[in-house]
Amino acid sequence: MLRTRTCLSRVLARSCGLWAAMAVLTAEAVYAQASAGTSSTVSERVLVMPFENVTHDGRIAWLAEAVAIGLTDALHGSGHAVISRDERQEAFERLQVPPAAALTDATVLRLGQLVGATSIVRGTVRLDGDMLVVDARVIVVDSARVRHRATAKGPLADLLATLASVARQIAPLASGSARSSSLPAAASPTIAAFESYVRGLLAENPATAATHFLSALEAHPTYDRARLALWDAMTKRGDHKSAIRALEVVAPTSPEFARARFLLGLSLIEAKQFDDAYLVYQSLVERAPTAAAFNNLGVIQLRRATSSAGPFDTPSAYFKRASDLNAADSDFFFNLGYAYWAIRDSASAVHWLREAVRRNPADGEAHYVLGAALTNAENTLEAHREKELARRLSSVFAEWDKRPPAESVPPGLERVKDDSTLPAARYADIVQAVGRDQEELAAFHVARGRRMYEQEMDRDATAELNRALFLSPYHPEANLLLGRVHQRSGRMAEAIGSYKISLWSAESAAAHAALASAYLDAKDHESARTEVARAMEMDPSSAEAKAVLDGLGRADR
Repeated sequence: MLRTRTCLSRVLARSCGLWAAMAVLTAEAVYAQASAGTSSTVSERVLVMPFENVTHDGRIAWLAEAVAIGLTDALHGSGHAVISRDERQEAFERLQVPPAAALTDATVLRLGQLVGATSIVRGTVRLDGDMLVVDARVIVVDSARVRHRATAKGPLADLLATLASVARQIAPLASGSARSSSLPAAASPTIAAFESYVRGLLAENPATAATHFLSALEAHPTYDRARLALWDAMTKRGDHKSAIRALEVVAPTSPEFARARFLLGLSLIEAKQFDDAYLVYQSLVERAPTAAAFNNLGVIQLRRATSSAGPFDTPSAYFKRASDLNAADSDFFFNLGYAYWAIRDSASAVHWLREAVRRNPADGEAHYVLGAALTNAENTLEAHREKELARRLSSVFAEWDKRPPAESVPPGLERVKDDSTLPAARYADIVQAVGRDQEELAAFHVARGRRMYEQEMDRDATAELNRALFLSPYHPEANLLLGRVHQRSGRMAEAIGSYKISLWSAESAAAHAALASAYLDAKDHESARTEVARAMEMDPSSAEAKAVLDGLGRADR
């Protein structure tokens, strides 16, 4: 599937050239909230995990995933905010957890935190004679307590009805009062079609997966979810023509129509059918404007030679609409800055690329292109600083530096967006704070973040540290603490990025030791040795560095 680039963690700002008015949560608001003993309101979201096949019965191995999908559908159908399988799979990838692994509650809770879940549904599935038995329990993420249990039994042929019974038992307790859904209801597939569909999802080979999805469509020709999955399999094979054909037949009355059109647009972009792709996304934004659709219109305009007339016909105009609709996603700001870079409007490129790196400081491409734009704007000192950070984040930028200056930034960096991604950092609690001392306010948020980290309140700690970094973009302690939160949650790539930025801002033994620890967890022993050596050189008494050395010693045995 076309990969998306999603900003999940930090909301940061560039300390040089900050604009006079900065959006931050005021100290008074934070203090009042803390005094009241409340936290920011978080929308209820339910994550349904694959159920465990407790008897390891090969006949029902496919049901572990099938129950999760069917129960997700049943809860969604009753109006609950349920996390999609795509989000769940992305969380598995980010935590480097094998999808088929038997997971502990602790790991499941980390997955839930990553996707922004407030409740998690997991359980077991087994056969009792000819009857299928489904046992479910609802776990509250914040307290890690089981809130409710439910059980249902029925023939395998009535699987979806059995899952609907489970959903009715847990629905009021999984995510508060049910809300009516505005989406059209999908017709239930036959059990044969549903089994083929699930087996396709579980297949490791795209060709095998496609065979299962075609079988599902033979059993149930209007099973459009299987068509979307077939698109995914064909896209993974690079067969964009077949992917296009798979979705062209989805009817406007289908509940999957909007999603099918969006994915169709992705395939048309890959097939370089830009005029057709433009029409697809233009119709989508006329029907329901989304940031991802506007973004992809901008990508199309960058990639095709001519543009259609209209009020938003330039790439930058489309990217601006995307960033207005979703101010949390750094990719929209990167694309906006990159579009201005493409026409050599250095001032505008600098402005918007700074917005990109304040939201995602580990975005090496954004730092490098910002450095190139600053060079063109004759801001040599800051340009060097940005390119240096880019090189620290990835060795690829040292190769870019070897090119002639006019060609150092390669073409094709614009980012196509899928419309199903993990939730980005929220801005709902950010208000204007004009005229405040930013460093003092940043220190306030760092102190709160430190306390919350020590109390293992990682979600709240992340929010506080993000606020601090928005005010003081490369604050060494804030980045170090944020890296520790990521590492404790198993997000090694994010942790390593945060530690590198902390070191770039102010070298310390603690940051070197933390980076070494993250490299050790990521099984990059060579890098871990380099970092721990520097940590021990700076502070021979560092307990964390000594622990890393012990870990490396055990790994060498």
